[in-house]
Amino acid sequence: MSAQTPPTLLKLARQALLRDETVDMSALDKLPMELLPALFKEALTGRHTMTVKAMVAAWPFPCLPVGALMKTPDLETLQAVLAGVDMQLQRKIHSRRRKLQVLDLRKKHHEFWSIWAGAEEGDCSAEDPDEQQVVKVLPRYALRWLLKVVADLWLRPCFHEEHIETLELMISWDMLKLSQVAPFLGRMRNLRKFFLTNTVKNVFIIGNRTTDQEEKCIRKFISQFYKLDCLQYLSMNGIYFLRDHLHLVLGCLMAPLETLSITSCNLSQSDLNSLSECPKLFQLKHLDMKRVGLTSLDLRPLQILLENVADTLQSLDLKACWISDSHLTMLIPALSKCSQLANVSFYDNYFSMHNLRKLLQHTANLSKMNVEQYPAPLECYDELGYISTERFTQLCAEEIDRLRAIRQPKCISFATLICSRCGERSIYDQELRLCVCQQR
Repeated sequence: MSAQTPPTLLKLARQALLRDETVDMSALDKLPMELLPALFKEALTGRHTMTVKAMVAAWPFPCLPVGALMKTPDLETLQAVLAGVDMQLQRKIHSRRRKLQVLDLRKKHHEFWSIWAGAEEGDCSAEDPDEQQVVKVLPRYALRWLLKVVADLWLRPCFHEEHIETLELMISWDMLKLSQVAPFLGRMRNLRKFFLTNTVKNVFIIGNRTTDQEEKCIRKFISQFYKLDCLQYLSMNGIYFLRDHLHLVLGCLMAPLETLSITSCNLSQSDLNSLSECPKLFQLKHLDMKRVGLTSLDLRPLQILLENVADTLQSLDLKACWISDSHLTMLIPALSKCSQLANVSFYDNYFSMHNLRKLLQHTANLSKMNVEQYPAPLECYDELGYISTERFTQLCAEEIDRLRAIRQPKCISFATLICSRCGERSIYDQELRLCVCQQR
């Protein structure tokens, strides 16, 4: 007759709690935190829905990765989880331990459960590294008591699209699949922030479909912007189909944008022209066009846009647009009128010392300027394109001294192009910080 290992006291305690479906939040608040993760796993696996609901309502950790425990779809259990979230958010007397900020519904392994499995055996302290990470990344949720929900996207009718205010869509699809998402986007009437990011390079593949079919899909997706009455923040990163279609996107805007971010893509001249022709951009506070190649384009439309937003623009990012002296000369008068401008970045552009100095002189009246990032002057490079550290240091120090004669810069830096060997850049911001190659 073989002897069986007796259950631990913790296991016996969990079993007793699971037999009592009337357990309430006040009782759970008194339990040691180390007991809760394992108890929750058993309650979820055993479909003790009342206990699941009570535990979510009293959850003391900032993250609940419940999707990792749900191997198969279970509507009843999911409803219990969501009911517990509602109870937690609506509690008038806040538990001192209530911290839930992120509900993760993705069906993927989460380190949280591994850490607390170790804690149950005494191998881990009660302070959870996952807790530290979420608190640091999401302090605003703790202050405003909002809940971030992370889930894999499975679009079906009637999933309450009208309640979605922020949508981050990371795509690796062709336009046919994206056009299938279009109707759901159009029903998000209260959408305020829309982030659209391409996660795969060179995905503009027509395959067996014709160019006309591709164009039809593009227009179907873009047309949904007509229905987004509340949109204020639009970010499009690496979107390959944006070229020659930006005028359609801007033409569909129904409300003035506060933030426009178009990054890591190629624009045509007609796309750039549309920036100066769209009245919904004339109240912009933030304009981000980093890594958009502008070197071969006429920048007069961008100049006109800057003039139109001179009273509202607070940040401008033209990093790695590869613009030159002639472009800068055209933009300087408009930039000098942007009275609210606080943050600018011109890293990775080609400015001579003469024109860079001109730009800085024209910012004399910009009293709200806070963060300034400028490229190293062309004179800092030798004929082979290598940086002269002595020249770089000298010119930047001189320029900061000149600037201090007309205003007091708060956070100003000059940077070289990214080094092709080490992937870093040298930066001068009151002192010189060299890339790895230059340090050798």
